[in-house]
Amino acid sequence: MTASRVPTEQPGVPVPAPSAPGISSPGAPSPVAPSGWADAAAEAGSAVPAFDAVDAEPEAPGRQPIAVWVLAFAAMVSFMGIGLVDPILKSIAANFDATPSQVSLLFTSYLLVTSIAMLVTSFFSSRLGGRTTLIIGLCVIIVFASLAGTSPSVAALVGWRAGWGLGNALFIATALAAIIAVARGGASKAITLYEAALGIGISLGPLVGAVLGDLNFRLPFFGVGVLMALALLAILFLLKDRVTVAHSIRPADPLRALSHGGLLFTGLAALLYNGGFFAVLAYVPFVLPYGAYGIGGMFFGWGVLLGICAVWVAPWLRRRIGLPAAFGAALGLFAVLLVAVALSVAHPTAVTVLVIACGAPLGVLNTLFTETAMNVSPVPRPVASAGYNFIRFLGGAVSPYVCGKLGESIGHAAPFWFGGICVAVGLVVLLGPARRHLSRIAAAH
Repeated sequence: MTASRVPTEQPGVPVPAPSAPGISSPGAPSPVAPSGWADAAAEAGSAVPAFDAVDAEPEAPGRQPIAVWVLAFAAMVSFMGIGLVDPILKSIAANFDATPSQVSLLFTSYLLVTSIAMLVTSFFSSRLGGRTTLIIGLCVIIVFASLAGTSPSVAALVGWRAGWGLGNALFIATALAAIIAVARGGASKAITLYEAALGIGISLGPLVGAVLGDLNFRLPFFGVGVLMALALLAILFLLKDRVTVAHSIRPADPLRALSHGGLLFTGLAALLYNGGFFAVLAYVPFVLPYGAYGIGGMFFGWGVLLGICAVWVAPWLRRRIGLPAAFGAALGLFAVLLVAVALSVAHPTAVTVLVIACGAPLGVLNTLFTETAMNVSPVPRPVASAGYNFIRFLGGAVSPYVCGKLGESIGHAAPFWFGGICVAVGLVVLLGPARRHLSRIAAAH
């Protein structure tokens, strides 16, 4: 995220591609098309476009259309669902007589389905339109979150979470591309709004989960259903813009987009980064002797710091030291904090402080990864988002289960050593094979 001069995307006015013929790419700075992409697009007879917002109401310069705020609210509510279950992980394990690794499958099934489904989100959005896809995604989340609340066993809960992941995939990829399409001020402004929604949602989710989970461990799942219903009503009645895709997107396009080295390496680095992210999110509750309110309060502080750093610190840091150095500083700090957690697992107060502190590099990294993925390749943003999210969510699917197994078989410190190693390798990827692509973005902005 940056105050850089990204080509401004006005509603209904597509931004021309900067590179190969046959590719419509709104503001992507990379001058090199991925091998075979331009030829395939040309043979198909049409470009693979980004979202356009049509029928938008006129807005005064500098003011955001109502559609942006509706989408940001829906995204905020969606992200509340991530942390809503954290305070009740131990309650789920106790009520279903499950181990940490079994409970971690709640994250694995959810994110594995999300990852795979990302490959077809652009295809469905191009056929149905952005607004319809968002509505379908929210409806799927409402149904499966509510069913999760009725689960008689951890296996059933894991299964319902998988269905929930399908709705999550349809919603997340479409929401980001839609906000970029309708926001004034270009992609950087849109991503700022999206990351602000993420920060607010992630910080409030654990608090809501603590309040509901203290009453009954099933209530947070029904709480997600209610929150998603509010987001659905907001989109149904307040999102007047028809967020559409002008031309067809094929199911294979996200995989083809990964032939661009910049997008591929960014996705691989994000996959490794998620190894550390979910070591914190999925295993920390099993290390601390806190109840629902203690876990919820800790992750509230974590989420507040994450949101502040995503919105304000990330753009400042990038302007100050440049994109590669900003990535290096944030990933390096996160790896150090994970090692510190591993060395402090016997001291709850120290772990609590360190987990909250992790919100700072995580906020910076969320913003840097999101904007880099949207700008590193010449492919349309919905396609780039789908390909990138396919890779990065694989890391989120594997890490919780691996961390649970390591904690059970070796000790509480092992998941955080694992997370620290993953983040360190991700840093090597970004500052090694991906560095030239990051430098191109910095030069273009």
